[in-house]
Amino acid sequence: MTQQPRPSIVIATATALCLTASSAALARPGRWGGPMGGNDWPGAYQNRSAAASLEARNRRGEGRVEVSRFVAEGKAAELGHGPIAVSSNSAGDEFTGTSERAPFEAAVIDQLVHAGYDTTRPDPQAGQIAELHVTRTQIEPAERRRNPVSGEAAVEVGTRGTAYGLALNVDLTKPLPPLVSTRLEARIRDKASGEVLWEGRADMATREGDAHWTSQMVADKLAEALFDEFPRPG
Repeated sequence: MTQQPRPSIVIATATALCLTASSAALARPGRWGGPMGGNDWPGAYQNRSAAASLEARNRRGEGRVEVSRFVAEGKAAELGHGPIAVSSNSAGDEFTGTSERAPFEAAVIDQLVHAGYDTTRPDPQAGQIAELHVTRTQIEPAERRRNPVSGEAAVEVGTRGTAYGLALNVDLTKPLPPLVSTRLEARIRDKASGEVLWEGRADMATREGDAHWTSQMVADKLAEALFDEFPRPG
């Protein structure tokens, strides 16, 4: 999911002191010329900053899923029907704990049922088994704290006075948390022979603690992408 640009508040103040003015000039007030005239306040830089932030996030691919799938030669007809059991595991410290893996197991089971499998009566001796492996890896650290107030000032002297301009960019947003890649890998084996019939993996990057991407939402999106048009390779 694309992150929204950070809100900013632009405060612009200007004061003008008329040094000399004729009655005609007072009757026909005009715009101050130069870079400070009209709507050309330095506050325009705020929009460029927000756009640059959004573009940077898009380049990082937050919320986008990348998928790879493989089908064993001549085994496509054996997939998508019959009983199947589901198990999951996690290696190392990247993603551990049964409770963390539970949403991914549930999401994959939903996709297997949709594909035509029977997940309610797995045969301990025959049928197939789906092995899941889930990992989470930090790919970008949290942002450092930054100065919440920045800006610029300008002074302009014209024929009718002096203008003082001040533009402040007040950014009250918190630094972004770490960017984390979640990977869901699945492998379907023939239970009797142990032969791999199908395997695939799906990766997705999200911000840690992002309310828009709970563990269940990430699991659902990864599983849906992984089993899209199953068992077609991709």
